[in-house]
Amino acid sequence: MRLPQRRIGPFTVSAIGLGCMNLSHAYGAPPPVADAERLLLQALEAGVTLFDTAALYGFGANESLVGRVLKPHRSRIVLCSKGGMSGQPVGPGGALQRVIDGRPEAIRRDVEASLQRLGTDVIDLYYLHRWHKAVPIEESVGEMARLQAEGKVRALGLSEVSAATLRRAQAVAPIAAVQSEYSLWSRHAEIAVLDECRRIGAAYVAFSPVARAYLTGTLRDVSAFDAKDIRRAMPRFAPATYAANLALLEPYAAMAQQAGCTQAQLALAWLLAKAEHIVPIPGTVNPAHLAENLGAAAVQLSPEVMAQLDALFQPQAIHGPRYNAQNQAEIDTEDFPAG
Repeated sequence: MRLPQRRIGPFTVSAIGLGCMNLSHAYGAPPPVADAERLLLQALEAGVTLFDTAALYGFGANESLVGRVLKPHRSRIVLCSKGGMSGQPVGPGGALQRVIDGRPEAIRRDVEASLQRLGTDVIDLYYLHRWHKAVPIEESVGEMARLQAEGKVRALGLSEVSAATLRRAQAVAPIAAVQSEYSLWSRHAEIAVLDECRRIGAAYVAFSPVARAYLTGTLRDVSAFDAKDIRRAMPRFAPATYAANLALLEPYAAMAQQAGCTQAQLALAWLLAKAEHIVPIPGTVNPAHLAENLGAAAVQLSPEVMAQLDALFQPQAIHGPRYNAQNQAEIDTEDFPAG
């Protein structure tokens, strides 16, 4: 299968990539390893060439999975990972905990560890997963540029940063991509970063493009999340808040029906139509959902439907912030004023 193509830095990639986090991390118990392996290969055979992982996901388990399964196909894919936020031993027992550390020595440590787990000698696109605000962005990106010069990474990216921070980083080394959340439900990218990416020639890689299942229309009851599901800590998924957001889905479902696609496909098609430098990376553990997501590449939306979607999902119509206070303090992304 040949998916439409887009550009990220020096790479030509499938217009829809695969976010691999779900296979090891975040939404409750991960799938059996054999199922995760099959899904990665299904994505590859369906034409996906952009695979996204991180040191944080499963504290390295996701990189090991992705690296092992895709190693025989390394020349066919663009392999992306992230560091500066990873599992590190903390406390007397040395239990692994999520640590944000953007010091040059920490970034170098993370890259070397990722290369080993991925079973490769170079990472195509390497992101700073979070800007560690105690460390000037210039120092973190400077070390990434040195790793690039050494041939350990091919292109550089940032995640969850503001346009101002992106400009500071770009002054140190060319930034090929910014990866942050973007969907009809989370449109903060439109404040400044999306335009700044366009200005400097960077791609905007959109994670959670179907809003952590909200925009699929299938998630109705948020009270039954697994104990390890990260949505439990997200204000938008608190039962009362989520119930208020469900009101938007009735007209949205009607638009999907009118467009002849599923609700997930409508969300992804909207992103693809927004700008040529946007590359969504939906994640899934379900083979049928993977095929559905990739089918969005064939959905064409009229200017009228785009305008209707923009009007329905105005930021002020969305209830609740993306993150809780702690996680919000860790990111640098612009946000709309609280309504």
